[in-house]
Amino acid sequence: MGLQREPFHRVYSAPEPPSPSRRPRLLALLVALVAFGIAAVAVFLLVPGHGKDEAGPKPAPPGASTPAGTPGRTAGPTSPSTTPMQEQTIASLPKPCAMVSDRTVRRTIPEAKRAESANSTFTTCTYTARGPRFRWLRVEVNLHAPAKTPTPVQDAEGDYRASWTQAHNAPLVRTISLRRQGGIGDEAYRWFKADDGQPTVVGEVTARLRNVLVTVSYSEQAAAGRADAREGACLGTAEGVAREVLSTLTHF
Repeated sequence: MGLQREPFHRVYSAPEPPSPSRRPRLLALLVALVAFGIAAVAVFLLVPGHGKDEAGPKPAPPGASTPAGTPGRTAGPTSPSTTPMQEQTIASLPKPCAMVSDRTVRRTIPEAKRAESANSTFTTCTYTARGPRFRWLRVEVNLHAPAKTPTPVQDAEGDYRASWTQAHNAPLVRTISLRRQGGIGDEAYRWFKADDGQPTVVGEVTARLRNVLVTVSYSEQAAAGRADAREGACLGTAEGVAREVLSTLTHF
């Protein structure tokens, strides 16, 4: 019989650690890689347009046109030929007796005799009945011309206020009613009065339209003790004519 060989048991040994000379090189390599990564992230975050959205619109390239009204942009200055105030004002007046239609005159003062006066800023037209029955209509227009004052509307407002004040202290008349009236021009008032010592009454409407002041007066005879009864008719006639004058001025 042959000799039997006993099994060989290999003794386990752990892997040998790296030599001391290799450790510094590996550590330096790891530190370098970490530092490079941190630097790359920092550069990425600092570059404009990365990491977060920019606030506001991006500037347009040179030579590109910018649409008006774009947020964050200022439109170029404009130079209109007229200011908004000038666009709203009335620049001139028609002929004095051309502001009331012939039809209205015939209905109000049949067979009227006319008298007029005018300059560039103030006109009057007076219609007087020819028959035995006294009737009288007067249209007075005062223009605060934009060419002559930088504040035409404000001047007309002051003229209106002065007229309203004077109506409260008018001599030679007995005021029956005096009140403001809406819906006629920009502002208006109605005044009904009786002439002292005369059998006549007057319905008067004063209205301001922008930079123009219009006063329409209608007068007729009134029997003794009947003056108050003619208030509605006289003021209605004056108001109707005043509205026609304002319409003519608007479309002139």
